[in-house]
Amino acid sequence: MNIGFVGLGKMGGSMVERLLLGGHGVVVYDRSEEAMSRAVSKGAEGVASLNDLAARLPDRKVIWLMVPSGRPVDDSMDALMQILNPGDILIDGGNSYWRETQQRSQRVSDAGMHWIDCGTSGGVWGLDNGYCLMYGGNRKACDYVEPVFQTLAPPRGARYVGPSGAGHFVKMVHNAIEYGMMQAYAEGFEIMENSPFEIDLHEISQLWQEGSVVRSWLLELTERALGEDPGLSQVQGYVEDSGEGRWAVQSAIDFDTPAPVITMSLFARFQSRRKDSFAMKLLAALRNQFGGHAVKKR
Repeated sequence: MNIGFVGLGKMGGSMVERLLLGGHGVVVYDRSEEAMSRAVSKGAEGVASLNDLAARLPDRKVIWLMVPSGRPVDDSMDALMQILNPGDILIDGGNSYWRETQQRSQRVSDAGMHWIDCGTSGGVWGLDNGYCLMYGGNRKACDYVEPVFQTLAPPRGARYVGPSGAGHFVKMVHNAIEYGMMQAYAEGFEIMENSPFEIDLHEISQLWQEGSVVRSWLLELTERALGEDPGLSQVQGYVEDSGEGRWAVQSAIDFDTPAPVITMSLFARFQSRRKDSFAMKLLAALRNQFGGHAVKKR
């Protein structure tokens, strides 16, 4: 299949390469000349504009967007809707908020085109291992793009999960679970790090991969990180979030669904960014006020 691809970042570039290795024709566009050059060197056809990209595709055009959520998605969608024809297919493979996806899908559908939301998991390892794809939208449009999904995913790694918004919703929940799992690993390893025992954390991360109920790919990545820097001396304890955890917590509230682990893992990330938390200063002051506990002064 011939497909257009917009966005050649950390995942997008590798996805294009996997498609090329699978025999697909890929026309690419990115604002970064360096990213474009890399894709072209792998066999993609580079173009200078979205108009050129659409012109290089067959009558029924399929264009995959791999751009940051929010405004970049809307800008790309608006530009392409002026170019494409009824029946053409746009795929948002990024981490967009599922409610916004439903709104975009309605706009695209009203113009006679199709909007597929495809949650994409695999990170920088997807080129070799394949990407887990959870996609939603018009079923016939999704079936049309099935050869692309099958090439990007490992065996049984691509699944239609429902109508518009379902793909990004499932991916949101996937990433929220990931938040909780990573937080549990982080806390557990810190308990061992602070214990009176001289525990080799790298060795434990290896041990737990052999038959343990907590073995996982995340644990393999823990082993990798500890192998490269045992004390994590080169890493700052500052953790960003890219939105999915917030959306999942809000969805849990909307659906009256308790999600304490996911919620606290999100708040732990917020806490990591506070160099000198006012809340913690107030706690120290209150302990001093009612109990005379010592307060560390600046």
